[in-house]
Amino acid sequence: MASFAQWVEGARVRTLPLAVAPVVIGTAAAYETSANDGSGTVFWGRALLAAIVALALQVGVNYANDYSDGIRGTDDVRVGPLRLTGSGAAAPGAVKRAAFLSFGVAALAGLALVAISGLWWAILVGVLCILAAWGYTGGKKPYGYMGLGDVMVFIFFGLVATLGTTFSQDYQLSAPAWVGACSIGLISMSVLMANNIRDIPTDREVGKMTLAVRLGETNARRAFVGMLFLAVLLPLVLLGSHPWLSLTVLAALLCIKPSKAVLSPSLDRRTLIPVLKTTGIIGLVYAALFTIGAVLS
Repeated sequence: MASFAQWVEGARVRTLPLAVAPVVIGTAAAYETSANDGSGTVFWGRALLAAIVALALQVGVNYANDYSDGIRGTDDVRVGPLRLTGSGAAAPGAVKRAAFLSFGVAALAGLALVAISGLWWAILVGVLCILAAWGYTGGKKPYGYMGLGDVMVFIFFGLVATLGTTFSQDYQLSAPAWVGACSIGLISMSVLMANNIRDIPTDREVGKMTLAVRLGETNARRAFVGMLFLAVLLPLVLLGSHPWLSLTVLAALLCIKPSKAVLSPSLDRRTLIPVLKTTGIIGLVYAALFTIGAVLS
């Protein structure tokens, strides 16, 4: 039976900052728009519910991946952090139940948010989020094994999470909201890319054709760096109308160290593990700088 510490490790805490960052950015974008309209209102209860949805979905997809990869044998030879199913620390059924319990928490928080905001059509969006979370490595044809995981991360942990938060607050979407959504989506993609670069040899062996496997070692490493710097520099497109949002370029300083690590191939792929944590922190710093810029705007 897995210990509490092992369950926490299986939840992959390093990925959780990137679940919160879209909610922060989406709330900041909504505040900026409402402030320009004269109200400057933030519905903190809605923001909290959105954060619970995002966190629960992230934990759920982490457990779901653990379960699905474990029963397929994908994690039999693994370089990264502990996998509960693959290591035998927890029974597959227990890990599956943990995933669906997390999805249940996300669904309840999402229903509460829908009831408060009145956006009943958003229930369909929530259903799609849960299906996407399970379908990444679950089911007969997991899209993560076809190289589509990065695209779906951009859509759901970038566009949907950020724009959904903004719309639940202000019922409209602005240019800063779209830019912030794309940026955090790219940062989330870079985390997945770093994770998959580490697993290229083992993923290729078991037929898990992630985008990193399809691109190849060199191009995948370059893609990581490109995603990261494009994300923090993207708000410059709004320099004329929202100059303060350009504060996000300061996050580029934090991108240098993980970029060097990824561009310096090492025989020990465990050196890429700290990159996941660092990139998650970059996501939070970007969200903080974006928020400051939105308030100053």
